[in-house]
Amino acid sequence: MLTHTVEEGPLLNRFRRLWDEIAPIGRDGRSGGYLRYALTEPELRLREWFRTQADERGMPVTEDGNGNLFAWWGDPDAGDAVLTGSHFDSVPHGGAYDGPLGIVSAWLAVDELRAAGVTPSRPLVVAAFVEEEGARFGVPCLGSRLLTGQIDVERAGALRDAAGVSFAEALGARPAGGVPALLGRFGAFVELHVEQGRALVEQDAPVAVATAIWPHGRWRFDVTGEGNHAGTTRMADRRDPMLTYAFTVLAANKEARLRDAHATVGRVAVEPNATNAIPSRVTGWLDARAAEPETLTGLVEAVRTKAVERARRDGTEITLTEESATPLVAFDNGLTDRLARLLDAPVLPTGAGHDAGVLAAHVPTAMLFVRNPTGVSHSPAESADDVDCAAGVIALARVLEELACR
Repeated sequence: MLTHTVEEGPLLNRFRRLWDEIAPIGRDGRSGGYLRYALTEPELRLREWFRTQADERGMPVTEDGNGNLFAWWGDPDAGDAVLTGSHFDSVPHGGAYDGPLGIVSAWLAVDELRAAGVTPSRPLVVAAFVEEEGARFGVPCLGSRLLTGQIDVERAGALRDAAGVSFAEALGARPAGGVPALLGRFGAFVELHVEQGRALVEQDAPVAVATAIWPHGRWRFDVTGEGNHAGTTRMADRRDPMLTYAFTVLAANKEARLRDAHATVGRVAVEPNATNAIPSRVTGWLDARAAEPETLTGLVEAVRTKAVERARRDGTEITLTEESATPLVAFDNGLTDRLARLLDAPVLPTGAGHDAGVLAAHVPTAMLFVRNPTGVSHSPAESADDVDCAAGVIALARVLEELACR
């Protein structure tokens, strides 16, 4: 049994050793952020590192045909396994902790259990999910969506990155899609993640338990107009899609503020993308989130209505296409309450999406958050103190002991 008073120094040293092994992989020298896109060279190196860690612990690794990795401590056929882990991929120039912290912490939690002489009575599994951020192929949580059958296999395989490479090509095979036999082997999932906000700073707590994930989604809006010369086309004669695009961004910001929701347009593509040419086409991506599903629906519809009306005035055309949508996810109440009592930790919701949110519809699921002193995420400024990371490892080890070893 864990004593729950693990010596801080040795654990900190072990955390720092593992962290330093992966820290340089995919880091951009100029921004200090990470370019760890799914199934590209940096992420493939991290997947090999995952296999090495599994080999060192005698935990065989299996794949599900969708790019997700699973390392097993115990018999994979026994069923009722406790799953933990996260993802390696990043957003463009993202932070170091979003995703990898959950995987590093999982390996160290396994080490803590073994050092205490604890043996699981249920299989314990460490996972690395593919394309959680959606930064390469456009759909977040793609690996977990495929595993659970929440996305069509043909659509997923045909998704393409900016260079035109399809997900199937990057994977090296047509994705397998839903794997009910594998899902049926899992009895619980716990994902540890760096907090993406400052609630734990304000509460002076190193670790929290998540209660829910806001409903959220991504919508692409395509605006078409008439490309023309910037110097010879009169302002009155223009059909400029950039004007419609700019209005749509401002409308999204206003409607989100009115509803106490979140709306972000952080990606845009322009054709022909020339300084001295009026664009012929502008494509933008709206990320929208709200505490309640009705609020999110109202936000997107309000933006759509205003954008269409503005396009009519600009002489352009606009269409909004839903690329992904995730409903409100309330984590298993019994599991969440149990873990909050076990850890004597605060509970809080999150506006960020996670693989845990996808798995929650199929497996009793919970999340642990580790304090982020900056409160910043998806940015090089994202951070976590080693001491808090060690506290997260201890918390995860206690949870895994509670769920898999009793």
